[in-house]
Amino acid sequence: MGRKSLKEPRQKEIIEAFYRLAKKEGLENASIAKTANLIKINPSLVMHYFKTKEHLIYGLVEYILHKYLQIFKIPPRYQNDPKKALKIVIENIFSHKWNTLFDDSVSYSCYALVFRNKIIRGKYKSLLDELRKKLEQLIISCNEQKVLSVKNPAYTADLIFVLVDGAYYYLSLADDKKEYTTKLSNYKREAFKLLGLT
Repeated sequence: MGRKSLKEPRQKEIIEAFYRLAKKEGLENASIAKTANLIKINPSLVMHYFKTKEHLIYGLVEYILHKYLQIFKIPPRYQNDPKKALKIVIENIFSHKWNTLFDDSVSYSCYALVFRNKIIRGKYKSLLDELRKKLEQLIISCNEQKVLSVKNPAYTADLIFVLVDGAYYYLSLADDKKEYTTKLSNYKREAFKLLGLT
């Protein structure tokens, strides 16, 4: 039996360290050397997996997707109940849980790079499309089991995520906890209306 490659676990460890560093010091101040120092490895080992800081950022964007997809995890008891699963996902998306999956400052710093870097733009587009596709598939499952009648699942999923993206961008500016909670609840209600759910 051959020895298992450490490539993927090591890459993940490096990306997670880079994320922690970016969260603490800002993406612009995070570096290969600081990342290596944080996990007590030689910088050349980081560069073995990620040739430049730019490549580390590519990995970070993929890490964001992995984190955000956790919102679609459904408890086993609801796996065969698409309506309940959809409600859970909407509740998750419009909750503090969604907003704590990944640090806003790091996410928005990465997102700002889409205006200057085509590869990062493509990765972000894939990330956002994947989230929409997952929600669309849940809506289609509900339609197939005749527990919902959404005419255009793809369009509806897109509208819900437009609402989500705008909501969190705006709410990141809110200092008042009551205002944050009230507005988030209002946005969630609108998402349920789009689905024909109360």
